[in-house]
Amino acid sequence: MDVTTRIANIIEKRKPLAHKIEGVEGNLKTLSAALQRLKERRDYLSSRIGDVNVIGKLKEIDFSHIQLAIASELEALTRLKNRFSRDTLNIGVIGRARQGKSRLLQSLTGLSTAEIPDGDRQHCTGVRSTIRHRSNVDTYGEVWFHTERSFLDEVIIPYYEKLHLSAKPLTVEEFANTPLPQLPQNIPGYAEPGAMYEHLKRYHSQFEQYRHLFKEASPKVIQKHQIREYTAQDTTDGQRILFNYLAVKEVKISCTFPNTNVGKIALVDMPGLGDTGLGDENRLIQALGKDIDFVLFVRMPKSSGDYWADVDVKLYDAARSALFELPINLWSFLVLNQTSLNSSNGDNVKNCHDLLETIREKYILVEKCLITNCSDNEATNQLLEAILDYLTNQISEFDNKYSSVCQQRLVKIYESVNVALNKAKIILPQGSEDDYLETEELFSELFGNHDGGWWRDITLSLQELRTELWYQRQIPDEELHEGVIAAIESCEQDKGILSSENALEKINTRIMMSSAFRVYPDYQDELRVLISHKFLSLDQSLIRKVESVKNKVVDIFKSKGKLNNLSDTEGSCFFTEIVNFIPEKSVKLKAGFQVLGNFQLSYRGLILPRIRHHLDGLTNISPIAGQYGQMLEPVDKTLAISKDTTAEDILTALEIDYEKAINTIQPALEELLCEPGEAVYAMVEEFIDNVILQKDIQKEWKSFLRKNRGNIWSEIFGQKEQEKQMKEEWVQAVNQVTTVNKQEYFYFVQ
Repeated sequence: MDVTTRIANIIEKRKPLAHKIEGVEGNLKTLSAALQRLKERRDYLSSRIGDVNVIGKLKEIDFSHIQLAIASELEALTRLKNRFSRDTLNIGVIGRARQGKSRLLQSLTGLSTAEIPDGDRQHCTGVRSTIRHRSNVDTYGEVWFHTERSFLDEVIIPYYEKLHLSAKPLTVEEFANTPLPQLPQNIPGYAEPGAMYEHLKRYHSQFEQYRHLFKEASPKVIQKHQIREYTAQDTTDGQRILFNYLAVKEVKISCTFPNTNVGKIALVDMPGLGDTGLGDENRLIQALGKDIDFVLFVRMPKSSGDYWADVDVKLYDAARSALFELPINLWSFLVLNQTSLNSSNGDNVKNCHDLLETIREKYILVEKCLITNCSDNEATNQLLEAILDYLTNQISEFDNKYSSVCQQRLVKIYESVNVALNKAKIILPQGSEDDYLETEELFSELFGNHDGGWWRDITLSLQELRTELWYQRQIPDEELHEGVIAAIESCEQDKGILSSENALEKINTRIMMSSAFRVYPDYQDELRVLISHKFLSLDQSLIRKVESVKNKVVDIFKSKGKLNNLSDTEGSCFFTEIVNFIPEKSVKLKAGFQVLGNFQLSYRGLILPRIRHHLDGLTNISPIAGQYGQMLEPVDKTLAISKDTTAEDILTALEIDYEKAINTIQPALEELLCEPGEAVYAMVEEFIDNVILQKDIQKEWKSFLRKNRGNIWSEIFGQKEQEKQMKEEWVQAVNQVTTVNKQEYFYFVQ
């Protein structure tokens, strides 16, 4: 099987694991949230329970180390998921500046110095670049930019913190427009902080050169000739005039490698340590753990003599710490960059062999250490083939080892949670059977029966109210009667067009604009609407009537039934709130309270139909055919309109129509003054029948009262019910953790 096929198979085998890891991640997050709720419940109990022994046991349940383990594992799973989700095998090329990394990458990818910056003077590479092999494509790049927020948080603020600079900027505008604070004199060290400060000054002084890029959408696709201006610090002739890289997070380059049989691979070019200032090492570690499958260290010995220095060890240790699940010596090569006599470095072959022989003395452990001329295309191609051969043969084993280590830690989290749960389940003492029986006996005594207790007080009080309303139901409603009189008086005082001093003139003007045939029915409509609206105020009288009677029921339940501890509202709101306390299984009781709470009397439902009947004289409707063909005549018309009808005729007819309507409405409404009393009596009677007289209704009342007895009889059951509720909430919180802490939820490999 060729390399291309082997790499493709490896990538496809990884994808299902990435999907399984997502499931484990989701469960860990759910578990973390459940543990946090359990911790909050534990802290609450510790402040409320008076038992010192119980408090001590609660404090023994430590969730902090589990939460830390979960947080750490979520980060590890993210790295592992990224590894298995990638569409390429990624080889990271790492080394200090001026070691030949860029030359090596140029040889492997076929790109030139225009795309992969190199140089013989200062550090050249500015940002991390990923170079992907794509068959038969024209070279192009994709640029990811910082946002203003990420630039400030990830790039600038770390300088202020590391260098102990005062007044950290809150926005990029503040950073750009405020002079940099002076470097503190007492900061430890001298050269290193100074160098860092100079890097920060570069970001500050050149801000206007790159700030516009924060507004660019990512990724931005660029052509081959544009790549260097986003990745390099200087031009090909060494001029340090490029600043775009300061706003760039990452660049991805797609091109066709000279060796087209390498398959889906990518080379990740990391800036050498010290190239871009603060954070190089952290970015290196993050990139290796997140994005790299294999590491290629590059070191170019000096021809004048060289040795393994502290910076070499530091670089190796930084890389080694990136992925502690998998020893880096298993997934890394080191290349000693051999240079020729005519190179700027001179012939260093002897020193290459010296470093090769002494590498283990510095505990720089890699799978292979090779001497390769990074400028020689044939030599670098052989190097790449050696890497890919090793990688494709070993990476499945690496993936298994990596996954296995993560899996073992996940199992330990599961076991740790189980230990905590086993303690939590037995921490609160459960009530004895005698305690339960004693409580139930006391509750039954308080509830009582027809001879005494809560039930007798409620039923007698409701029956007394029913009797009171029965006697009152035939008494005309005084407030409603006053409202009717006030509405009639208003109709007498304001008659619309009929009250106008120049009524005839207005009527005549409208006749001239249209015709008498139109004016008379139009004014009838206006007067009909005017009269109807005068009685709208009766709606409030009916609402007050209903709410007043509802409040009498509320007073009974508050004074006799002690439900004031459940709701301090009045009227309809009281019944709505009590419904929320009634158990779902108490269907009849819940329905009874809902019916009473929703009951209403309204002007439009009770009074308006009566008024409308007496407004027919102000309604102009043409005759229509009846069911059997005969003509159905409307009410008699006061005025038969003709072409000779005058404004005086219309005014007189309107006055007759108006007075007739008013004179018939008042006695009609006085006939229904008893109906609100009848309606509220029926409302209360229906309520009592539903909540007192239905079969098995006592069982539903007991279920409701038992559930809320701690509030209703707080002086008797309050403490016990509070403790019971706390225990139930504790058990619920424990059960929530138990539900998500299933062993099968932690496995993504077998």
